Amino acid sequence: MFRTISELVERANLEQLPISEIMIRQEMELKDQSREEVYEQMERNLVVMEEAIERSLHGVQSVTGLTGGDAVRVQQYMKEREPLSGPILLDAVSKAMGTNEVNAAMGVICATPTAGSAGVVPGTLFAVKDKLNASREQMLRYLFTAGAFGMVVANNAFISGAAGGCQAEVGSAGAMASAAIVELAGGTPEQSAHAFAMTLKNMLGLVCDPVAGLVEVPCVKRNAGGATLAIVSADLALAGVKSRIPADEVVGAMYRIGRTMPATLRETGEGGLADTPTGRFLKQKIFGGM
Repeated sequence: MFRTISELVERANLEQLPISEIMIRQEMELKDQSREEVYEQMERNLVVMEEAIERSLHGVQSVTGLTGGDAVRVQQYMKEREPLSGPILLDAVSKAMGTNEVNAAMGVICATPTAGSAGVVPGTLFAVKDKLNASREQMLRYLFTAGAFGMVVANNAFISGAAGGCQAEVGSAGAMASAAIVELAGGTPEQSAHAFAMTLKNMLGLVCDPVAGLVEVPCVKRNAGGATLAIVSADLALAGVKSRIPADEVVGAMYRIGRTMPATLRETGEGGLADTPTGRFLKQKIFGGM
């Protein structure tokens, strides 16, 4: 059993196993399930992610009309022009946003770690899998690696916007994805930890300020930002760049920041972008005098 990222990395190195395998064995032990049962459950999660992305690329619209169609717009842009940020990065952005557009449209998604941040992990996975020639087995391991890091965050800090702001949701999701990308690309457990830390460091203090209290604006586009940071941080780690602050200390900093964040900036829809003139107008338009 591991509780911290340093323990996770130490165990992976000691047993000369990838982080995904450490997580798989822990799941087997904690749930008293066979490897096949653990894999079957994760396969179901992967299918849900895949179907959500496919649905989004056909175009979805939320009931409020606040979000929808941006995943398709980005894909169309990529067909018509050479994207400045590169095809893999922008494909991840499109699929991350698309997953959250499906969520906003009341579709089925897999919370990773939450519904509001559900686009980052699958968006990056389905963007990098062809570049890395990932097998289905490797895609499942990607999710186990992401889950291992997410479990540490959940046990030592928080993953909900109501508790710690969007740094706890999209920040955690981006960090989880970054660590998983590194393993998928053949990096070491230490490099996964550095990628995780660099992503989360760059999202510290991110507030949760949903317009009209809905998980749409700015949530959908924040998943785009989380996916972008995840891929860039993975590249940095694979290049040998290290986080000066250890991953566990970054998680601790995120926790302390969240504890001091005012309630208006923690999913209440009372501050930040929700409290702008346009944010208030949209709330009035959707809910009237409520």
